[in-house]
Amino acid sequence: MDILNTEDHETGKYNRADELKAFDDTKLGVKGLVDARVTKIPKIFVRPHDELVEELNYSKINLQIPVIDLSGNDRRMEVVEQIREASEAWGFFQVINHDIPTSLLEETIDCIRMFHEQESEVKMKLYSRDRMNKVRFDSNIDLYQSRAANWRDTLTISMAVGDLDPNEVPVVCRETMLEYIEQITKLGGTLLDLLSEALNLEPNYLKDMGCAQGRTFVCQYYPPCPEPELTLGASKHTDPAFLTLLLQDQIGGLQVHHHDQWADVPPIAGGLVVNIGDLLQIVSNDKFKSADHRVLANHHGPRISLASFFTGVAVPPKVYGPINDGSPPVYKDFLVGDYMNKFFTRPIDKSGLDYYKL
Repeated sequence: MDILNTEDHETGKYNRADELKAFDDTKLGVKGLVDARVTKIPKIFVRPHDELVEELNYSKINLQIPVIDLSGNDRRMEVVEQIREASEAWGFFQVINHDIPTSLLEETIDCIRMFHEQESEVKMKLYSRDRMNKVRFDSNIDLYQSRAANWRDTLTISMAVGDLDPNEVPVVCRETMLEYIEQITKLGGTLLDLLSEALNLEPNYLKDMGCAQGRTFVCQYYPPCPEPELTLGASKHTDPAFLTLLLQDQIGGLQVHHHDQWADVPPIAGGLVVNIGDLLQIVSNDKFKSADHRVLANHHGPRISLASFFTGVAVPPKVYGPINDGSPPVYKDFLVGDYMNKFFTRPIDKSGLDYYKL
């Protein structure tokens, strides 16, 4: 089927369901469209009219999210206070001097690019929407639920439940990805210690809850887009995690929603973006904020990023809930598995927090 022309020839009506399936069935993702040299994006990617009109009312603000220097053991109290302020006001910050070598960050970006730009036949073997596959390639996790598809493809490496067989990681990026996963896992643990202290808890509190367990690594590829004003690289969303650490290349496009406006999150050489996820907003009882963010589409590209999600314990089922600090709970208790099941059956632009509010 021609995925650029799925009108019903008898009625002349556009058949979105058919176009979605046709795109999915190619197993080529958005890069397949770019390789086919499309000059106009298919209708499934065009944002609804009301969203495009609403966009005209937004003005971009020049505020910069906090940048936190993690160097120096003698600065711990200062760093904790900076993380507290950023987590309460923004839900986002960038970290520098985090001890992950810049060379590894650059190699990781390169290996993600190599995966997405290798022969289509190799990628197609990994194409799947089965969440039980620990390593899978797809395009748009909410393809069949969203109002408009996003201009991106994804390689997912999941350690959410159980260990990962290293041999499952695609050979083109295996060595680098495994090293990056080891390093980012250590950094995630360090940040959870600092976040615990920022909540006036013992440093190991969040790790002892299992917040550092259950990790998913989402390697995003945003091809150049012929009509970026009509679509998005990633729709507005919050993250289904306790904590997210994001590696992004230098192209830019990430924005965070702050004071009813969109603020750019500019790349910093050697820096990593850190943001609070829904699960930590619940556990912190609304002290820390899981902020809406999105990625713009761009004429330039590809843009490469890697989001490392720390999702907590799903198996065996573990009950999480707001920390008992003497204030009334804002949320009810939850299981990570239940939260994830809801996340994967709704558009990503719909908040998952509403399910758990008291």
